[in-house]
Amino acid sequence: MLSEQVHAHLRAAIMRGDFAPGDALKPQDLAREQGVSLAVVREALVRIVGEGLADRLPNRGFAVPALSHRRRQEIAEARRTIEPVVLRLSVERGDVGWEADVRAAGHRLARTPAFVPEEGEYYGEAWSEAHRVFHRTLLAGCGNPVLLETFDRLWTASELARRWSAYHGPGRDHLAEHRRLEEAAVARDADAAAGELTRHLTLTADGLTSAPGKELRPKAGR
Repeated sequence: MLSEQVHAHLRAAIMRGDFAPGDALKPQDLAREQGVSLAVVREALVRIVGEGLADRLPNRGFAVPALSHRRRQEIAEARRTIEPVVLRLSVERGDVGWEADVRAAGHRLARTPAFVPEEGEYYGEAWSEAHRVFHRTLLAGCGNPVLLETFDRLWTASELARRWSAYHGPGRDHLAEHRRLEEAAVARDADAAAGELTRHLTLTADGLTSAPGKELRPKAGR
């Protein structure tokens, strides 16, 4: 389906940093570049807006989110408020299949190199996807699709901010952080799991919001 193809292309381009924060997404230009109709592009853009990867501006069309320092703080606060609560539900409700999924996702993340030389100094695409799957799997035991949809949207916004910044977690032991999260969740220790997740999210938020004057930028060479 054409709209699916255009959506996938736009999503990847925004996440790669092909568009700078605040850049206009002009349907006419995109339709010409992709060789499709305006209707197809608009349908794809509406989906992109729904995922939090673009804003729809009154009388101004579509644009990539600017993600100001304040907005980054708001996203970080939302994640620290919501995700530990959902993790508690997941620990309480998840079955043995959920435990197995958490173990599998943790193993995949631990065995995926975070940095790939040919992809530069930033987290590699394979690691970024394994990271997302691990965090979502931890929360999936909650059994509430509305909460998981909220996670998906917040994750996308947070990931966009991380990719546009120069931040890549210097000095952090991601392997140990994720292992502690995994062990606390599978041990059914809701307090410990929620505490580990809060600390994990706080470290990430501190890295992204510690420099108020710093502008987000696409990755070099993209």
